Amino acid sequence: MSTKIAIFGVGLIGGSLALCFKGKPGITVVGHAHRPASVEKYMNHGVVDHATLSIEEAAMDADFIFLCVPVGNLDEYLNKLSQIPLKKGCIITDVGSTKASIATAAEKLELKDVYFIGGHPMAGSERSGVEAATPLLFENAYYVLTPPPGLPDKVYESLELLLTYTRAKIIKVNPIEHDRIVGAISHLPHIIAVALVNQVCDYNDTNPLYRRLAAGGFRDITRIASSDPIIWRDILLNNRGVMLQMLSDWNKGISEFIGMLEMEDGEGITEAFAKANDFRSELPEHRKGMISSTFDLYIDVPDHPGIIGKITTRLGENDINLSNIQIIESREDVPGIMKLSFRLEEDLERAKKVLQNMDYSVSL
Repeated sequence: MSTKIAIFGVGLIGGSLALCFKGKPGITVVGHAHRPASVEKYMNHGVVDHATLSIEEAAMDADFIFLCVPVGNLDEYLNKLSQIPLKKGCIITDVGSTKASIATAAEKLELKDVYFIGGHPMAGSERSGVEAATPLLFENAYYVLTPPPGLPDKVYESLELLLTYTRAKIIKVNPIEHDRIVGAISHLPHIIAVALVNQVCDYNDTNPLYRRLAAGGFRDITRIASSDPIIWRDILLNNRGVMLQMLSDWNKGISEFIGMLEMEDGEGITEAFAKANDFRSELPEHRKGMISSTFDLYIDVPDHPGIIGKITTRLGENDINLSNIQIIESREDVPGIMKLSFRLEEDLERAKKVLQNMDYSVSL
């Protein structure tokens, strides 16, 4: 018996899901595209078995429909699908990072003989688009499902079984609880990073040394401030109620730090850092999360022509995949520092050995 999977939004997440399913026994993956060029691109990259510009063609007779479009477009697509005579028993799911609003929208539609189960694969990448899609994206990551009350067990289990192809850890969570947790561990950090970068940007207007010296650690701790503005506009507005409460809580925490500094409360500052240190040390290090992690190493490099090519070539010869390269020059008249980023810790460890054998001083 064949299974048809339709994917709307064949980008990083949708394309990676497609690659997890494509080629599996009895499964056909169809991708929906907005432009003819996208149809050609999806097929050229081999992420789907078939691509179409027609919503109806993609959705008709589908057993599973994955909505991998931006959060701000989920309601629109759900409404369009509700007007199509979908296959009886069809399961619609999404991959948005907010769940309560789409769950409410699906409940209001009262889909007949069609089921909606909210979903959120908690994995990402600093890259985007179908070109970055990989079937390994979700491996060892949490994949949250938010089934509605009263959903038949067999319906939930069929989606859960399909998602085993992602090699993710499936977890069932209430939509409201999901939005609070994700708001705290992902949405709030993004707001803080953006506010911090903009604060330094404003300081830089009167003193360009801020930009010049803001290398290394500052870039690292604010990396997520470079996230797509439109996507994050929709996410934050969609999770507005949760974020307003959490920003209020954040302001209380900042006010406490202001008080400790005003009172020169060294003990209080020490306790705050110790508490954070203890909790952070308990966080899992090797499980993928919403904020994509990278493994970085640093080497001093002389200002010689071809030095970057020499290093990258040697890493390539050893089948070590680089995620990113950055040259940090925070001081004049000193050798530069090359920052090499890797997606896998094992690649970092192998690169460290290769570079040490090349007589480079390596630090992590």
